[in-house]
Amino acid sequence: MTVKSVLPANESINILQYKKPFSINRLILVVLGIVLSIIFMFPFVWSISSSLKGPTEIFIIPPRLFPLEPRWYNYERIFTIVPLTKFFQNTMIITAITIVGILMSSTLVAYGFARFNFRGRNVLFILLVGTLILPPDLTLVPRFILYNQLKWIDTWLPLTVPEFFAVNAFLVFLLRQFIMSIPLDLDEAAEIDGAGPLRILWDVILPLIKPALATVAIFAFLGAWNSFIDPMIFLRTTEKFPISVGLRFFQTGPDMGGEPREPLLLAASLLMSLPPILVYLFAQRYYVQGIVMSGLKR
Repeated sequence: MTVKSVLPANESINILQYKKPFSINRLILVVLGIVLSIIFMFPFVWSISSSLKGPTEIFIIPPRLFPLEPRWYNYERIFTIVPLTKFFQNTMIITAITIVGILMSSTLVAYGFARFNFRGRNVLFILLVGTLILPPDLTLVPRFILYNQLKWIDTWLPLTVPEFFAVNAFLVFLLRQFIMSIPLDLDEAAEIDGAGPLRILWDVILPLIKPALATVAIFAFLGAWNSFIDPMIFLRTTEKFPISVGLRFFQTGPDMGGEPREPLLLAASLLMSLPPILVYLFAQRYYVQGIVMSGLKR
């Protein structure tokens, strides 16, 4: 017995072109989304506008949303008042080293928790995840004492070396959940072919967890790029400061003849926020996929 299609031979259903019927609920959601987007984007638009204002225009009451005469040279002045280019270079170097360290250490630790059965594995994993409840400020003083004894103060070592030891429990947890979603049959097939644990990790696991690795890289990038407390505590020399600490110079830096610093501070802050925005725009697909699939478990 066969079932014939009720559609003509020259017609077919295209699921990708299917559109939901119009409804009041859908219209309300669209309008609500637009309103919320405008509300959330207003501070960002205000920052852009204020960065182009003059010294006194930013304090006018009632405030103006757009400047009377945009001062684009505010973005030129921020590079002459402080060594902003050097701060950007330092931030890029620290961020690149941090990303490499987090990807290497978190992947290895997550692979061990996901694939190897050893005594105390669950206890160690619980202890690792339990560190998430500890506020970072709690370990600030012990870390400073340790780094001072190691003579690491005023170097980039306190900002980069710890990342090679899987200190971020959340990223280890995310990668572990993703690896556990991969069937063990693939590992067993590779073992039959003579592959060892590291070969399985490199040739089997890593190609399948690219979305999770991209997600971890995004988190690592944002954490290192926006880090402020650690560089502020561990660094002393101006030439070694990242951009997050360098922005303080627009509040406590050289005198500008009583001229308000707020427009220049906003201009520098917007330049600092530009790389994270670009990273998210280009990698959001991997970010969403990595977060969603990390909750799956075989």
